[in-house]
Amino acid sequence: MSTKTDIRTISSLLGDALSQFAKLFQNEVDLAKAELGEKVQQIGVAVGLVAAGAVLVIPAIVMALFALSAALIAGGWSQPVSYLISAVVAAVVAAILFAIGMNRLDTRNLAPRETLRQLEKDKDTMKGMVR
Repeated sequence: MSTKTDIRTISSLLGDALSQFAKLFQNEVDLAKAELGEKVQQIGVAVGLVAAGAVLVIPAIVMALFALSAALIAGGWSQPVSYLISAVVAAVVAAILFAIGMNRLDTRNLAPRETLRQLEKDKDTMKGMVR
C-alpha cells in the first residue's frame, strides 16, 4: 500500500511541477508581449521623428536659402556662395533630426532585455528543479 501512495505522491509532484512550468511559461509569454509592445511603440516614435525630419527638410532648405542667402547677399557675399551656405545650414538641421530618429531605432535599445533576463533565470530555476 505504501508503494501506491508513493507512486501517487510522485505523480502528484510531477503534475505540480509541470503545472508550475506551464504557468511560468505563460508568464514569460505575457512579459514578452508587454515588452515587445513597448518596443513597437519606441519604433513608432522613432519612425515619426525620421518622418518629421524628412518632411521638414524641404521647408527648412527653402527658408534657409531665402533668409540666409538674402542676409549674406546684403552683407556683400556673392549669390552662389550665399545659396551654398544656406543649403549647408538646412542640411545640418535635417541631419540632426535623422540622427536622433535613427539612434532611437538602434537594435540595442529595442531588444526585450527584461524578457531575456527572466528567461535566463527561469532556465536556472528549471535546472535546479530537475536536480
